[in-house]
Amino acid sequence: MSASDESLHLTATDLRMATFRLARRLRCARAADSMSDAQLAVLADLRMNGRRTVSTLAERERVTAPSMTSTINGLEEQCYVVRTPDEDDRRRVQVAITAAGTEIVAETIRRRDELLADMLREVEYTEAELTTLREASALMRRVVER
Repeated sequence: MSASDESLHLTATDLRMATFRLARRLRCARAADSMSDAQLAVLADLRMNGRRTVSTLAERERVTAPSMTSTINGLEEQCYVVRTPDEDDRRRVQVAITAAGTEIVAETIRRRDELLADMLREVEYTEAELTTLREASALMRRVVER
């Protein structure tokens, strides 16, 4: 393994461990205790991107279409999404977020941002360190948005 490969491997390990622990702590903050992470991810996608087909949602979340259908069924039962026929192809169905679904996502985001801000406050970062964290978050988004 070359020096740069070793450095990448160590960086990957450090990032994985830190993001896993952070994600676990943040997942505890949600507006609806009965909602799964998968359901929340679908609602967040619909809130950000608008109506989607089940297959598009499944592809984006990297799950099977039957698994996504199950997730959508649960969200529909709770009145967080609605299904509507596709305007171009009546055989396809579009899934859209409802006002209640939008509220759940917004409140969960608010709670998670508040929790993370509290965690950052406890460490008492300097402005330079906070700038470094913002820059690192931008770099991490580049990794996951590929």
